[in-house]
Amino acid sequence: MGPPNDTVVTQFILIGLSEDLRTRALFFGIILVAYVISFLGNGLIIILSVADPQLHTPMYFFICILSSIDFILSNYILPEVLFNCLLSRPAVSFYKCLTQMYIGLFLVSTECTLLAIMAYDRFAAICQPLRYMQIMSWKLCISLVAVSMAFSAVTVLITALLQPTDFCGRNVINHFACELQSFLKLACSDTRASELFMHVSSLFLLIPPFGFIVVTYGRIGWAVMLIRSKEGRKKAFSTCSSHMAVVSVFYGTIMIRYVKPQQTSLDQDKMIALTYGVLTPTLNPVIYSLRNRDVKGAFWRVFKRKRSE
Repeated sequence: MGPPNDTVVTQFILIGLSEDLRTRALFFGIILVAYVISFLGNGLIIILSVADPQLHTPMYFFICILSSIDFILSNYILPEVLFNCLLSRPAVSFYKCLTQMYIGLFLVSTECTLLAIMAYDRFAAICQPLRYMQIMSWKLCISLVAVSMAFSAVTVLITALLQPTDFCGRNVINHFACELQSFLKLACSDTRASELFMHVSSLFLLIPPFGFIVVTYGRIGWAVMLIRSKEGRKKAFSTCSSHMAVVSVFYGTIMIRYVKPQQTSLDQDKMIALTYGVLTPTLNPVIYSLRNRDVKGAFWRVFKRKRSE
C-alpha cells in the first residue's frame, strides 16, 4: 500500500511530545530511564526463561512471550522517540511510518489477548492445582499464543487494506510516533470505513479480554480467601493485586484512547499513548517476574553456571 501518483506526500513530519526544548529534555530523561529498565528487565526474563530448565513451565512460557512483545515494542519505537526528542519536528518516510504503525498495532493487539491467557493460566494454577499441567498442556499453550497472534495479524491486515491513500499534501502528524488515529486525521479521502473498523476491532480486542481478566481474578480472589494459611493468602493477594495494577494501566489507557466516545485534547492523547507505550513495558518485568523468587533463583543458577564454564 502506498500513496497514489497524484499525492506529493512521501514523508510525514512529527510534532513530537512538545515543541518546547526544556519539556523535550525532561521527556528524554524519563523515556531513557524507562527504556533502559525495559531493555534490561525484559531481556533478562527472556534469557532466563530459555536458559533455565526450571522455568520451562506454562506460566513462564507466557511471561517470556509477554517480555518478547515488550522487548520488540520498546526497541522498535523508543530509540526513535528518544532521538526525536532531540530534534524539532523530525521527519519519517511514508513507508517507515506505515511499518511502525502496523507493527505497533500487531504487538499491542497480541498483548491484549495474551494478558487474558495469562489470567486463565493463573486461574488453573490456583483453582485447579492438581490438574494444572493436564489443563495447561504445551499443545494448548502454543495454540493459544498462535491464535492470539493470528487474530492480531488479521486485524492489522484489514486495517492496512482500509487505509486511506489520498492526503492532499497534508503530512504533519501531531504525535511523537506514527499512530493510527493521528494518521487517519490527515486523509482527504473517506475514512469512515477505517474509523468504524478501528472502533469495532478495539471493542473486540479490549472489552472481552478485560472482562475475562476481571472475572477470572475475582474467582481467584474467592479461592484465595479459602486458603487457611495467612502467609499463603498474603502472597497470593500480593501477586493478584500487582497483576491487576498492570492490567488496569494497560487496558485503561488504551480504552480511553480508542473506545472512548468523547474526544480528548491532543496533549492528553500523547500522554495516554506514552503511558501504555512506555510505562507498561517497564512495569511488566518488574511486576510479573523480577520480584519472583523463581526468577531470582534462575538468575543465580544461570550466573553460576556461566562462571563455572
